[in-house]
Amino acid sequence: MVAFLGVSVQELALLVIALLLAGCLTGILAGLFGVGGGAIIVPVLYELFRLLGVPEELRMPLCVGTSLAIIIPTSFRSYRTHRSKGAVDRDVLKVWAVPILFGVLAGSVIARYAPPEVFKLVFIAVAGFSAVRLLFGRESWRLGVELPGKPVLRAYGVVIGLLSSLMGIGGGQLSTLMLTFYSRPIHQAVATSSGVGLLVSIPGALGYIYAGWGRAAENPEIAALQFPLAIGYVSLLGAILFIPTSVLCASFGANLAHRLSRRRLELAFGVFLLLICIRFLLSL
Repeated sequence: MVAFLGVSVQELALLVIALLLAGCLTGILAGLFGVGGGAIIVPVLYELFRLLGVPEELRMPLCVGTSLAIIIPTSFRSYRTHRSKGAVDRDVLKVWAVPILFGVLAGSVIARYAPPEVFKLVFIAVAGFSAVRLLFGRESWRLGVELPGKPVLRAYGVVIGLLSSLMGIGGGQLSTLMLTFYSRPIHQAVATSSGVGLLVSIPGALGYIYAGWGRAAENPEIAALQFPLAIGYVSLLGAILFIPTSVLCASFGANLAHRLSRRRLELAFGVFLLLICIRFLLSL
């Protein structure tokens, strides 16, 4: 049987189709929920790298780093669409910029040494809490009717950056959760969160390139880690297959978000996060 990188052509063909379809779904989710789609990207890449023989201890950080790289153009397209509708709170993004960068860099350093279970546990904790808040939360579940002062916002920014860089997400689900806890309308929270995706994904991808820089030389037998297929913990193969369809579909999702009612958007987002939580619970 004909093989490439130790995997049959038939298996690779199925994976390519799965990556293209997942890219389309990622783009829709990015626009619809203001998230980068990392919760879709990471599981699909996990299966790809398993078939390509990437060891468990390297597979999860490679998935996360690649996910952050894929999120860059998707978040940019989604952010532009939401900004054109005047829904983005740019003042919040300005306050968050430096703290999020600090959190992302800290997460990238942790990723170099953390076991794979850490990434999954972060996914489960954040996705589960977020889903409960959106599906079962009441109007009384608020931390305030106005956003807190800049010191508290900066602290939130560090946490968003840190957790996002460990999950391989653009930070949208975390920032959306935080903004709605302070009475921001879901549409504005989603739109603003699309900008958070850019603040997280660009330094995050660079951080994972650094974190995995020496792994290719340490594991010369693993083709999926070698240049030009990968740079550090960023797989160029995965990015090339994901990015085209995700970027094309991001605007569709953003336009759809502004046509849905607030409650429908919250319920859809909550179900989406609950599925993520279940997915990673089953994989532990």
